[in-house]
Amino acid sequence: MTTTNYNIRLDKELKDKAFSVFESYGLTPSQAIKLFLNQVADTNTVPLSFDYQPAPSASTLQAVAELESGHYNESSLDEMLALKNHAQS
Repeated sequence: MTTTNYNIRLDKELKDKAFSVFESYGLTPSQAIKLFLNQVADTNTVPLSFDYQPAPSASTLQAVAELESGHYNESSLDEMLALKNHAQS
């Protein structure tokens, strides 16, 4: 079997989080990546679920509760955009 090297750049935080998961399974990063690539090659699909929906944040849950209860403050679109623009500057 001929082998090849492939280098990738990763965000350090992503690398640290992912590699700790590999370690918890007793896998080296190289083994985990090879497992992933073998699964792709064997099935002709990407073995990931794209249905993942992160849990809403506490502020989103609070906003939904306020909306459902009818106890909320209305803001105009212009006010919200002004707040967003102010936060970005």
